[in-house]
Amino acid sequence: MTRTTFRIAFTALLVLVVLSLALTSCKSEKGGVKTKKVEMINGAGATFPYPIYGQWAYKYEKLTGIKINYQSIGSGGGVAQIKAKTVDFGASDAPLTKEELDQAGLIQFPMVIGGVVPVVNLQGVAEGSIKFTPQILADIYLGKINKWNDPILKKLNPDVNFPEEAITTVHRADGSGTTWIFTNYLSKISPDWKEKVGFGKAVAWPRANSVAGKGNEGVASFVRNVNGAIGYVEYAYALQNKMNYVQLQNKDGNFVKPVIESFQAAAANADWANAPGYYLVLTNQPGAMSWPITGASFILMHKIQKKKEHAKSVLEFFDWCYRFGSELAKNLHYVPVPAKVYTLIETSWKNEIKSTDGKPVWDK
Repeated sequence: MTRTTFRIAFTALLVLVVLSLALTSCKSEKGGVKTKKVEMINGAGATFPYPIYGQWAYKYEKLTGIKINYQSIGSGGGVAQIKAKTVDFGASDAPLTKEELDQAGLIQFPMVIGGVVPVVNLQGVAEGSIKFTPQILADIYLGKINKWNDPILKKLNPDVNFPEEAITTVHRADGSGTTWIFTNYLSKISPDWKEKVGFGKAVAWPRANSVAGKGNEGVASFVRNVNGAIGYVEYAYALQNKMNYVQLQNKDGNFVKPVIESFQAAAANADWANAPGYYLVLTNQPGAMSWPITGASFILMHKIQKKKEHAKSVLEFFDWCYRFGSELAKNLHYVPVPAKVYTLIETSWKNEIKSTDGKPVWDK
């Protein structure tokens, strides 16, 4: 074969290879041969679980190359965005009722369990040394107790040297599931709070001497920088910011600290199998060790998915979190969802999350 003939033959072969690859690519894009890998999953909502969602997302991207873009904007924003279909999933610490879910065409499921913790900024007072009864906590936020050296606080805590300082309460500025959990608890333990304020993602805070911060981060920042401040944050934020938490008297009358064991105790009797739409509230649970302001954080997704493979990739991420993310959760003092519960949840995925042709998205 002459050199010229060889060049012609080689060029012809190269053209055939390129055409073959182009045809394969066309078939792949139309769903014939290959499925294009999902590179970005978008979610938004609760700040309560943001520390663990951030860790899970980081680890999952390292393992799979799939990026999880989670915006910590508050539960109210998460619910609004999933209803508007601007994200693949929403996250809320305030569960939606079965009726609300059905009306919006949504499914919800618990992803992780943690505790909401009152934190204070009091110079010279040791971490975790202050004890609160439920009524004291409610009366501080109602404006009935206005100074740290109030006789009621001193009587319950005789060994604590309280300063003669005004109390500044800090609450959330945004629609917040953390606020929902906190005010749900206050409504259960204080008839006065229930009547005057109630509970929700946002409430009309009754105290004049109060400031608002956006997200758990904003509340933590205000408490750190305002002497005499008290706020409420998810426990991981208290740990990360080395904040002074309080002990709280639980339903059994015991003063308990916010630790993973006390969150586990509060969640121990949770009956997810008989909770319609997985609507379950864990505040003020019985048990000698139970932390009284415990709550689950939920994921929200649409039942009908137009992009089946993309939706399946979203569920694969949550499946990985359930099965392989428990140690990461424990390290940040969250309670992982038990295997018997997430097995139940994944059966719900098969039954309820469908593509537009009516077939299950989750087929594992």
